[in-house]
Amino acid sequence: MGRSDSMYTGVPLGDAKSRDGPADFTGERGVMRSYLLRWIAVAGMLVCAGMQAWAQLPDFYKRMGGGIWVVKDASQSVAAWRKVGLEEIRDEGRITLDGPGRLRGRFIAGRLGSFSVEILQPDPGDAAYDAFLEHHGDGIFALFYVAPDAQQVERETARLGGLGVRVLRTLRTANARYTFFDTEPAGKYVLALVLGQQAEPGAGQAKVTHVGLVIRKAAPVSEFWRRLGFPEMSLANATPREDGRYHGKPLLLPFVVGWQNFSHPTFEWIIPPQDPPNCYADFLRAHGEGVQHIGVPVDNLESALERYAKLGWSPVQSGAWGDVGKPNSGRYAYMDTDALGVSLELIHAIH
Repeated sequence: MGRSDSMYTGVPLGDAKSRDGPADFTGERGVMRSYLLRWIAVAGMLVCAGMQAWAQLPDFYKRMGGGIWVVKDASQSVAAWRKVGLEEIRDEGRITLDGPGRLRGRFIAGRLGSFSVEILQPDPGDAAYDAFLEHHGDGIFALFYVAPDAQQVERETARLGGLGVRVLRTLRTANARYTFFDTEPAGKYVLALVLGQQAEPGAGQAKVTHVGLVIRKAAPVSEFWRRLGFPEMSLANATPREDGRYHGKPLLLPFVVGWQNFSHPTFEWIIPPQDPPNCYADFLRAHGEGVQHIGVPVDNLESALERYAKLGWSPVQSGAWGDVGKPNSGRYAYMDTDALGVSLELIHAIH
Protein backbone atom coordinates (compact mmCIF):
# COMPACT_ATOMS: atom_id res chain seq x y z
CA MET A 1 0.00 0.00 0.00
CA GLY A 2 1.24 3.49 -0.77
CA ARG A 3 1.70 6.03 1.95
CA SER A 4 -1.37 8.10 2.70
CA ASP A 5 -1.31 11.86 3.22
CA SER A 6 -3.34 11.23 6.37
CA MET A 7 -0.11 10.06 7.98
CA TYR A 8 0.94 13.68 8.14
CA THR A 9 -2.25 15.06 9.72
CA GLY A 10 -1.40 18.14 11.78
CA VAL A 11 1.94 18.68 9.99
CA PRO A 12 1.86 21.59 7.50
CA LEU A 13 2.80 20.47 3.97
CA GLY A 14 2.71 23.94 2.39
CA ASP A 15 5.63 25.74 0.80
CA ALA A 16 8.71 26.04 2.98
CA LYS A 17 8.89 29.66 1.90
CA SER A 18 6.05 31.91 3.09
CA ARG A 19 4.59 34.86 1.19
CA ASP A 20 6.31 37.27 3.61
CA GLY A 21 9.82 35.81 3.48
CA PRO A 22 11.87 32.69 4.20
CA ALA A 23 10.50 29.84 6.23
CA ASP A 24 10.62 30.11 10.00
CA PHE A 25 12.07 26.95 11.58
CA THR A 26 11.74 28.27 15.11
CA GLY A 27 8.84 27.45 17.38
CA GLU A 28 6.62 24.35 17.32
CA ARG A 29 5.56 24.66 13.68
CA GLY A 30 9.15 25.27 12.61
CA VAL A 31 10.40 22.24 14.53
CA MET A 32 7.74 20.05 12.96
CA ARG A 33 8.62 21.32 9.47
CA SER A 34 12.31 20.77 10.09
CA TYR A 35 11.62 17.24 11.37
CA LEU A 36 9.47 16.46 8.33
CA LEU A 37 12.11 17.67 5.88
CA ARG A 38 14.81 15.64 7.65
CA TRP A 39 12.52 12.56 7.54
CA ILE A 40 11.96 13.03 3.80
CA ALA A 41 15.70 13.42 3.22
CA VAL A 42 16.51 10.26 5.19
CA ALA A 43 13.76 8.31 3.42
CA GLY A 44 15.14 9.47 0.09
CA MET A 45 18.63 8.29 0.99
CA LEU A 46 17.28 4.89 2.05
CA VAL A 47 15.40 4.50 -1.24
CA CYS A 48 18.50 5.48 -3.20
CA ALA A 49 20.59 3.03 -1.21
CA GLY A 50 18.13 0.23 -1.94
CA MET A 51 18.12 1.09 -5.65
CA GLN A 52 21.91 1.21 -5.67
CA ALA A 53 22.14 -2.22 -3.99
CA TRP A 54 19.78 -3.69 -6.59
CA ALA A 55 21.71 -2.00 -9.41
CA GLN A 56 24.92 -3.61 -8.16
CA LEU A 57 23.62 -7.18 -8.39
CA PRO A 58 25.46 -9.24 -11.02
CA ASP A 59 23.76 -9.52 -14.40
CA PHE A 60 23.46 -13.30 -14.10
CA TYR A 61 20.55 -12.81 -11.67
CA LYS A 62 18.39 -11.63 -14.57
CA ARG A 63 17.80 -15.21 -15.68
CA MET A 64 17.04 -18.12 -13.36
CA GLY A 65 18.72 -21.31 -14.55
CA GLY A 66 16.36 -23.74 -12.85
CA GLY A 67 15.74 -25.68 -9.66
CA ILE A 68 17.40 -28.44 -7.68
CA TRP A 69 14.93 -31.03 -6.42
CA VAL A 70 15.91 -33.21 -3.45
CA VAL A 71 13.94 -36.46 -3.49
CA LYS A 72 13.86 -39.91 -1.93
CA ASP A 73 13.60 -41.79 -5.25
CA ALA A 74 15.12 -40.19 -8.36
CA SER A 75 13.88 -42.91 -10.72
CA GLN A 76 10.24 -42.38 -9.75
CA SER A 77 10.66 -38.62 -9.95
CA VAL A 78 12.15 -38.70 -13.45
CA ALA A 79 9.47 -41.15 -14.65
CA ALA A 80 6.80 -38.65 -13.56
CA TRP A 81 8.63 -35.74 -15.21
CA ARG A 82 8.88 -37.59 -18.51
CA LYS A 83 5.07 -37.64 -18.63
CA VAL A 84 4.92 -33.82 -18.70
CA GLY A 85 7.57 -33.39 -21.38
CA LEU A 86 10.92 -33.20 -19.60
CA GLU A 87 13.61 -33.15 -22.31
CA GLU A 88 17.37 -33.48 -22.68
CA ILE A 89 17.46 -35.92 -19.75
CA ARG A 90 20.94 -36.91 -18.64
CA ASP A 91 21.54 -39.40 -15.85
CA GLU A 92 24.92 -38.80 -14.24
CA GLY A 93 24.51 -41.82 -12.00
CA ARG A 94 26.15 -41.85 -8.60
CA ILE A 95 28.15 -38.77 -7.61
CA THR A 96 30.15 -37.92 -4.50
CA LEU A 97 28.55 -35.22 -2.35
CA ASP A 98 30.71 -32.49 -0.88
CA GLY A 99 30.41 -32.11 2.85
CA PRO A 100 30.92 -34.21 5.98
CA GLY A 101 31.42 -37.92 5.37
CA ARG A 102 31.84 -37.66 1.58
CA LEU A 103 28.48 -39.33 1.06
CA ARG A 104 27.08 -40.16 -2.35
CA GLY A 105 23.88 -39.61 -4.26
CA ARG A 106 22.23 -40.00 -7.65
CA PHE A 107 21.94 -36.98 -9.96
CA ILE A 108 19.64 -36.63 -13.00
CA ALA A 109 18.89 -33.45 -14.98
CA GLY A 110 16.52 -32.41 -17.75
CA ARG A 111 14.82 -29.32 -19.15
CA LEU A 112 11.43 -27.69 -19.49
CA GLY A 113 12.31 -25.22 -22.23
CA SER A 114 15.05 -23.01 -20.75
CA PHE A 115 14.27 -24.07 -17.17
CA SER A 116 16.50 -26.84 -15.84
CA VAL A 117 14.99 -29.53 -13.62
CA GLU A 118 17.84 -31.15 -11.68
CA ILE A 119 17.10 -34.02 -9.33
CA LEU A 120 19.29 -35.19 -6.46
CA GLN A 121 18.65 -38.34 -4.46
CA PRO A 122 21.19 -38.08 -1.61
CA ASP A 123 22.20 -41.02 0.51
CA PRO A 124 21.05 -40.60 4.13
CA GLY A 125 23.48 -38.95 6.50
CA ASP A 126 23.95 -35.41 5.17
CA ALA A 127 22.38 -33.01 7.66
CA ALA A 128 21.28 -30.39 5.11
CA TYR A 129 19.54 -32.78 2.73
CA ASP A 130 18.15 -34.95 5.52
CA ALA A 131 16.62 -31.91 7.21
CA PHE A 132 14.98 -30.78 3.96
CA LEU A 133 13.42 -34.19 3.30
CA GLU A 134 12.26 -34.50 6.90
CA HIS A 135 10.61 -31.08 7.04
CA HIS A 136 9.40 -30.66 3.44
CA GLY A 137 9.43 -34.03 1.69
CA ASP A 138 10.33 -34.27 -2.00
CA GLY A 139 10.53 -30.79 -3.49
CA ILE A 140 12.57 -27.86 -4.73
CA PHE A 141 15.57 -27.50 -2.44
CA ALA A 142 17.28 -24.66 -4.33
CA LEU A 143 16.77 -22.17 -7.17
CA PHE A 144 19.94 -21.46 -9.10
CA TYR A 145 21.57 -18.93 -11.39
CA VAL A 146 24.40 -19.68 -13.81
CA ALA A 147 27.57 -17.63 -13.22
CA PRO A 148 29.81 -16.99 -16.24
CA ASP A 149 33.13 -17.65 -14.47
CA ALA A 150 34.73 -18.66 -11.18
CA GLN A 151 35.71 -15.09 -10.32
CA GLN A 152 32.08 -13.99 -10.27
CA VAL A 153 31.15 -16.92 -8.03
CA GLU A 154 33.96 -15.94 -5.68
CA ARG A 155 32.93 -12.26 -5.65
CA GLU A 156 29.28 -13.08 -5.01
CA THR A 157 30.20 -15.58 -2.29
CA ALA A 158 32.29 -12.88 -0.62
CA ARG A 159 29.50 -10.28 -0.98
CA LEU A 160 26.88 -12.55 0.55
CA GLY A 161 29.34 -13.63 3.25
CA GLY A 162 29.82 -9.99 4.18
CA LEU A 163 26.06 -9.78 4.67
CA GLY A 164 26.08 -12.78 7.01
CA VAL A 165 25.10 -15.53 4.54
CA ARG A 166 27.33 -18.60 4.70
CA VAL A 167 27.84 -21.35 2.16
CA LEU A 168 25.58 -24.26 3.11
CA ARG A 169 26.94 -26.91 0.73
CA THR A 170 28.79 -27.32 -2.53
CA LEU A 171 28.14 -30.00 -5.13
CA ARG A 172 30.11 -31.21 -8.13
CA THR A 173 28.75 -33.11 -11.10
CA ALA A 174 30.51 -34.15 -14.30
CA ASN A 175 29.94 -30.74 -15.92
CA ALA A 176 29.16 -28.25 -13.17
CA ARG A 177 29.91 -26.99 -9.68
CA TYR A 178 27.09 -25.77 -7.42
CA THR A 179 27.36 -23.41 -4.46
CA PHE A 180 24.34 -23.48 -2.12
CA PHE A 181 23.85 -20.53 0.24
CA ASP A 182 22.12 -20.79 3.61
CA THR A 183 19.16 -18.56 2.73
CA GLU A 184 16.26 -20.97 3.30
CA PRO A 185 15.46 -20.26 6.97
CA ALA A 186 14.72 -16.56 6.34
CA GLY A 187 14.32 -16.44 2.55
CA LYS A 188 12.28 -19.68 2.18
CA TYR A 189 14.47 -21.22 -0.53
CA VAL A 190 18.15 -21.99 -0.95
CA LEU A 191 19.88 -19.59 -3.35
CA ALA A 192 22.46 -21.36 -5.51
CA LEU A 193 25.09 -20.41 -8.09
CA VAL A 194 26.21 -22.83 -10.79
CA LEU A 195 29.47 -22.75 -12.67
CA GLY A 196 29.89 -25.01 -15.68
CA GLN A 197 28.39 -26.28 -18.90
CA GLN A 198 24.62 -26.06 -19.14
CA ALA A 199 22.55 -27.96 -21.70
CA GLU A 200 20.81 -26.02 -24.46
CA PRO A 201 17.10 -25.26 -23.95
CA GLY A 202 14.79 -28.08 -24.98
CA ALA A 203 12.90 -27.88 -28.26
CA GLY A 204 9.45 -28.74 -26.85
CA GLN A 205 6.62 -26.37 -25.99
CA ALA A 206 6.89 -26.66 -22.20
CA LYS A 207 8.32 -23.64 -20.42
CA VAL A 208 8.17 -21.98 -17.01
CA THR A 209 6.90 -18.42 -16.53
CA HIS A 210 7.19 -18.07 -12.75
CA VAL A 211 8.08 -19.85 -9.52
CA GLY A 212 5.42 -19.68 -6.81
CA LEU A 213 6.27 -19.82 -3.10
CA VAL A 214 3.83 -20.00 -0.19
CA ILE A 215 4.79 -18.23 3.04
CA ARG A 216 3.11 -17.13 6.24
CA LYS A 217 4.30 -13.50 6.42
CA ALA A 218 5.56 -11.29 3.60
CA ALA A 219 7.39 -8.53 5.46
CA PRO A 220 10.28 -10.51 7.04
CA VAL A 221 10.93 -12.48 3.84
CA SER A 222 10.88 -9.36 1.67
CA GLU A 223 13.18 -7.57 4.10
CA PHE A 224 15.63 -10.48 4.12
CA TRP A 225 16.04 -10.41 0.34
CA ARG A 226 16.16 -6.60 0.31
CA ARG A 227 19.05 -6.74 2.79
CA LEU A 228 20.89 -9.00 0.32
CA GLY A 229 20.38 -6.44 -2.46
CA PHE A 230 17.32 -7.90 -4.17
CA PRO A 231 14.18 -5.82 -4.79
CA GLU A 232 11.38 -5.93 -2.27
CA MET A 233 8.12 -7.67 -3.04
CA SER A 234 5.32 -5.71 -4.69
CA LEU A 235 2.23 -6.72 -2.71
CA ALA A 236 -1.46 -6.73 -3.60
CA ASN A 237 -4.70 -8.15 -2.23
CA ALA A 238 -6.34 -10.80 -4.39
CA THR A 239 -10.12 -10.56 -4.07
CA PRO A 240 -12.48 -13.56 -4.11
CA ARG A 241 -14.13 -14.56 -7.38
CA GLU A 242 -17.26 -16.56 -8.05
CA ASP A 243 -15.43 -18.81 -10.52
CA GLY A 244 -12.85 -20.06 -7.99
CA ARG A 245 -12.88 -23.80 -7.29
CA TYR A 246 -11.22 -26.05 -4.71
CA HIS A 247 -11.57 -29.79 -5.42
CA GLY A 248 -14.44 -28.88 -7.73
CA LYS A 249 -16.40 -26.93 -5.11
CA PRO A 250 -16.92 -23.13 -5.04
CA LEU A 251 -14.07 -21.20 -3.45
CA LEU A 252 -14.19 -17.56 -2.34
CA LEU A 253 -10.58 -16.93 -1.32
CA PRO A 254 -9.04 -13.56 -0.45
CA PHE A 255 -5.27 -13.68 -0.09
CA VAL A 256 -2.15 -11.54 -0.35
CA VAL A 257 0.15 -11.99 -3.34
CA GLY A 258 3.61 -10.54 -3.92
CA TRP A 259 5.89 -10.37 -6.94
CA GLN A 260 9.58 -9.97 -7.64
CA ASN A 261 10.30 -9.38 -11.31
CA PHE A 262 14.08 -9.00 -11.34
CA SER A 263 14.61 -12.33 -13.12
CA HIS A 264 12.91 -14.66 -15.54
CA PRO A 265 11.12 -16.81 -14.53
CA THR A 266 9.70 -14.32 -12.03
CA PHE A 267 8.84 -14.91 -8.37
CA GLU A 268 5.28 -15.09 -7.04
CA TRP A 269 4.75 -15.13 -3.26
CA ILE A 270 1.41 -16.29 -1.84
CA ILE A 271 0.37 -15.44 1.73
CA PRO A 272 -2.91 -17.35 2.24
CA PRO A 273 -5.49 -17.57 5.01
CA GLN A 274 -6.09 -20.95 6.65
CA ASP A 275 -9.82 -20.73 5.93
CA PRO A 276 -11.59 -21.39 3.71
CA PRO A 277 -9.64 -24.55 2.79
CA ASN A 278 -7.30 -23.92 -0.15
CA CYS A 279 -4.28 -25.49 -1.83
CA TYR A 280 -1.85 -22.93 -0.41
CA ALA A 281 -2.84 -23.63 3.19
CA ASP A 282 -2.71 -27.34 2.39
CA PHE A 283 0.89 -26.91 1.26
CA LEU A 284 1.87 -25.05 4.43
CA ARG A 285 0.45 -27.83 6.59
CA ALA A 286 2.08 -30.64 4.60
CA HIS A 287 5.42 -29.11 3.64
CA GLY A 288 5.96 -25.80 5.42
CA GLU A 289 7.01 -22.62 3.65
CA GLY A 290 8.73 -22.94 0.28
CA VAL A 291 8.22 -23.48 -3.44
CA GLN A 292 4.66 -24.72 -3.97
CA HIS A 293 4.24 -24.42 -7.74
CA ILE A 294 5.77 -23.46 -11.06
CA GLY A 295 3.72 -21.74 -13.75
CA VAL A 296 3.43 -23.46 -17.14
CA PRO A 297 1.50 -21.73 -19.95
CA VAL A 298 -0.83 -23.78 -22.17
CA ASP A 299 -2.64 -22.91 -25.41
CA ASN A 300 -5.92 -24.49 -24.34
CA LEU A 301 -6.70 -25.16 -20.69
CA GLU A 302 -9.47 -27.71 -21.30
CA SER A 303 -7.30 -29.76 -23.63
CA ALA A 304 -4.42 -29.64 -21.15
CA LEU A 305 -6.69 -30.78 -18.31
CA GLU A 306 -7.84 -33.71 -20.44
CA ARG A 307 -4.22 -34.73 -21.11
CA TYR A 308 -3.36 -34.55 -17.42
CA ALA A 309 -6.48 -36.53 -16.50
CA LYS A 310 -5.23 -39.38 -18.70
CA LEU A 311 -1.98 -39.28 -16.67
CA GLY A 312 -3.96 -39.57 -13.44
CA TRP A 313 -3.68 -35.92 -12.37
CA SER A 314 -6.59 -33.58 -11.67
CA PRO A 315 -6.89 -29.92 -10.67
CA VAL A 316 -6.80 -29.20 -6.94
CA GLN A 317 -7.70 -25.54 -7.30
CA SER A 318 -8.63 -23.31 -10.22
CA GLY A 319 -9.67 -19.77 -10.95
CA ALA A 320 -9.36 -16.82 -13.29
CA TRP A 321 -8.45 -13.17 -13.57
CA GLY A 322 -9.82 -10.30 -15.57
CA ASP A 323 -12.90 -10.46 -17.79
CA VAL A 324 -12.51 -14.06 -19.00
CA GLY A 325 -12.21 -14.35 -22.77
CA LYS A 326 -11.14 -10.74 -23.25
CA PRO A 327 -7.66 -9.16 -23.39
CA ASN A 328 -5.69 -9.10 -20.12
CA SER A 329 -7.60 -12.06 -18.72
CA GLY A 330 -6.94 -15.72 -18.18
CA ARG A 331 -7.63 -18.95 -16.32
CA TYR A 332 -5.44 -21.27 -14.29
CA ALA A 333 -5.48 -24.66 -12.58
CA TYR A 334 -3.15 -26.08 -9.94
CA MET A 335 -2.59 -29.77 -10.62
CA ASP A 336 -2.14 -32.51 -7.99
CA THR A 337 1.31 -33.40 -9.35
CA ASP A 338 2.87 -34.39 -6.02
CA ALA A 339 4.91 -37.04 -7.86
CA LEU A 340 6.87 -34.15 -9.43
CA GLY A 341 7.72 -32.64 -6.04
CA VAL A 342 5.83 -29.47 -7.04
CA SER A 343 2.40 -28.47 -8.30
CA LEU A 344 2.21 -27.42 -11.94
CA GLU A 345 0.02 -24.36 -12.43
CA LEU A 346 -1.42 -24.60 -15.93
CA ILE A 347 -2.07 -21.08 -17.23
CA HIS A 348 -4.01 -19.88 -20.25
CA ALA A 349 -3.67 -16.11 -20.69
CA ILE A 350 -5.19 -13.76 -23.25
CA HIS A 351 -2.93 -10.77 -23.80
